[in-house]
Amino acid sequence: MADTEYNAEEAAELKKRRAFRKFSYRGIDLDQLLDIPSSELVNILHARARRRFNRGLKRRPMGLIKKLRKAKQNAKPNEKPDLVKTHLRDMIVVPEMIGSVIGVYSGKEFNQVEIKPEMVGFYLGEFSISYKPVKHGRPGIGATHSSRFIPLKGLDERFLVLTMVMDGPIA
Repeated sequence: MADTEYNAEEAAELKKRRAFRKFSYRGIDLDQLLDIPSSELVNILHARARRRFNRGLKRRPMGLIKKLRKAKQNAKPNEKPDLVKTHLRDMIVVPEMIGSVIGVYSGKEFNQVEIKPEMVGFYLGEFSISYKPVKHGRPGIGATHSSRFIPLKGLDERFLVLTMVMDGPIA
C-alpha cells in the first residue's frame, strides 16, 4: 500500500518538473480540455470540425479512438503507448488523443506522429506529408534558351562512335 502511494507521489513530482508552460486551447486549460464532454468540445472547435462532428463520427474514426484508448491503457505509467497505424488522414485531433503515438499513412509509408496538445483541431494528414518537397538546385540542360549554344557533355564522342558503327572505320 505504501509502495503505491510513493509511486503516486513520485509521478506527481515528475509531472511538476516536466511542466514548462501552461497550454490552453481557445482559453481553456489542458486539464479542463481533457475533462470536457464532446458536446461542449464541438462548440469550441473551428467551423469545419464542428460540421464534421455534428454530422456524426462513422465507424472507422470511432475504431481509431478505441484503439488509442486501448494502447494508452496497456502502456506503463510515464511511458509512451504503442504505435497505432491508420490511413485516416482526415481524422481531426481531439483532446482524448493527446499523448498517443499514431502512424499516419502518407500514401507510401506510415509516419510516426506523437500527438501533442498543440495539435488539437488539426487533421492527422497535416502531420504526415504525402509528397517530397522540391529542392531547387542547379538547372538542367535545356532549361534556358541560351543553353542551345552550349555543346552537350560527351556528345562529340557519342557522335564519333555512332558514325564508326554505321560507316565503318574512318579512313
